Amino acid sequence: MNWTIVIPILILMLILQWRRVGMLTWVFVWWGSLYVILSYGFATPIPQSVIELYMGIVTLGLIVYVTANKERWQAVWGPLRAFMTERRYLPILLLVIVAVPSLVAANVYWNMTAPVQAPFFARTIHPASPASITAFDGKEFNLVTLDNPFRNLEDSDPAAFQRHVENGRRVYYENCHYCHGDNMAGNGQFAHGLNPIPTNFADPGNIPNLQESFLFWRIAKGAPGLPEEGGPWESAMPVWEKFLTEEEIWDVVIFLYEFTGFRPRAREEGHE
Repeated sequence: MNWTIVIPILILMLILQWRRVGMLTWVFVWWGSLYVILSYGFATPIPQSVIELYMGIVTLGLIVYVTANKERWQAVWGPLRAFMTERRYLPILLLVIVAVPSLVAANVYWNMTAPVQAPFFARTIHPASPASITAFDGKEFNLVTLDNPFRNLEDSDPAAFQRHVENGRRVYYENCHYCHGDNMAGNGQFAHGLNPIPTNFADPGNIPNLQESFLFWRIAKGAPGLPEEGGPWESAMPVWEKFLTEEEIWDVVIFLYEFTGFRPRAREEGHE
């Protein structure tokens, strides 16, 4: 426990008990004290989502406690009703009406503009792919020998290849550009809310170093399919095999290379 937080709260509650404050004050003090203890009272930080869950339970518990007894309910509702209806409280009521939404808006602004901080532990941006995966309802893919089934059309049937490029363009701008950006620079409209930020396909250090089978794996399995060292953190990369067909994933891989002007990394000899 972080006693520098907990002890002052206990002292405050003893003082309020000694002063015999009203039920409404106690409700606010209990709610606020538990929130502060959950947020700062433990040496090991508690995830915000867990704090919100606990505070939801605390809120429901206080509501049940207050409404279960008529005297307690009157002790809480009476001051609230007076605050909202009596003219002498009008300036404070107006201040609250302005202050609450302003604080909420400011909090949203601060959270949205906070810089993305790198985690303190190491992460492999391009972890090694598994030798094989199972996708699309049980179909096996050997990633060591897997090739893009439409890549050979680039030379044998350019018109058919171009149709796959255009289909990949459609898939990308319907599904991917929100995070990866119009120009594939990893700066889409949702990018700054994600950690890590989406891959910058326009970076020559990325997809030119990867085989198309790697991209197929990453798109099909998304963030949940990353090995531990790849750490998805707060990545929102979906498991696209649930939403796209196998052909659509291969087509968007082709489009990534066509748009950026890069060539996929060839499979090394001896890996056949």
